[in-house]
Amino acid sequence: MGDLSLKNRVVMAPLTRARAGIERMPNALIAEHYRQRASAGLIISEAVAISTQALGWERSPGIYTDAQAEAWKQVVETVHSQGTPIFFQPWHCGRASHSSFHPEEGLSVAPSAIPINYPYIDTPIGPQDHETPRPLETEEIGQVVEDYRQAAIRAKAAGFDGIEVDGSNGYLIDQFLQSKTNHRRDRYGGSLENRFRLLREVLEATISVFPANRVGVRISPNGSFNDMGSPDYRETFLYVAKQLNPYGLAYLHVIDGLGIGFHELGEPMTLAELRQVFDGPLMGNCGYTQETAETAIREGNADLIAFGRLYMSNPDLVERFANGWDLNPLPDKSIWYSPGEKGYTDFPTYREAETT
Repeated sequence: MGDLSLKNRVVMAPLTRARAGIERMPNALIAEHYRQRASAGLIISEAVAISTQALGWERSPGIYTDAQAEAWKQVVETVHSQGTPIFFQPWHCGRASHSSFHPEEGLSVAPSAIPINYPYIDTPIGPQDHETPRPLETEEIGQVVEDYRQAAIRAKAAGFDGIEVDGSNGYLIDQFLQSKTNHRRDRYGGSLENRFRLLREVLEATISVFPANRVGVRISPNGSFNDMGSPDYRETFLYVAKQLNPYGLAYLHVIDGLGIGFHELGEPMTLAELRQVFDGPLMGNCGYTQETAETAIREGNADLIAFGRLYMSNPDLVERFANGWDLNPLPDKSIWYSPGEKGYTDFPTYREAETT
């Protein structure tokens, strides 16, 4: 993958697990969580806020201070001690947030004043109705891009091997890409070229810090998460993949599975479809089993497969795949984002379970 040699094609997908505390600092518990799963060929970090404006999830980590960047070193060094590369995923929630996450900045920002049509959002002050976000002024967008660049600089200082630019799941970059959420009339809205502009600027800012073959991009053309899904989704994401192709990226990460919601606006986009316009490594994600993953790779539609939920309860997922061992059941959702080790670092490997 670029100039990296991976020990297998299994990737640990980015998983928000909310273990960074109110300080939003990486810690020894987070480092242990990643260490346990470091038999993966590649680990992609959980999403990490690039600024206070970017926040939108309780107890998720940040990288907008030097102290946070310094704290990430223990995570990176722990993963590297297992011989595994780890990529960093910067995050800006955009409208998928609430003013209580960033009271000094006020309302959450977005391309346009279109709220999420969900019943509520979990916030520092309890469940709240979604607010109508404030559209970013054209001249403000440059600062957002700079926040991504600074996050890349800090991630490099922390030792991360690369970066995954997240244009998926209804967060800020995805909000700019999609016609459902982007009704702007400036150079960041309207045409496909204009809606792609923020992703392009963030990508090029990132490539000024890391080489292009250490940078991946993630998209979710089929997803409805965070109230997404645009009638022109196929045209939009084929355009995005074509525009990304010349950069020589580490990979294009596609949430092609439907396990976290499908907008049902047409036939789902497939890796085979995107393979026609993107020549670099393709990574599939969401709902894959060992069997469907191996089929996608064997048929040439994918080079890598990222697993998320299976990795939550199976730290030795690679070994279980290799040996045909049974998988641990997925933990109850009530502890996915709870503080502490329960549902996070307390899952036995297959061999540990055998001995007990």
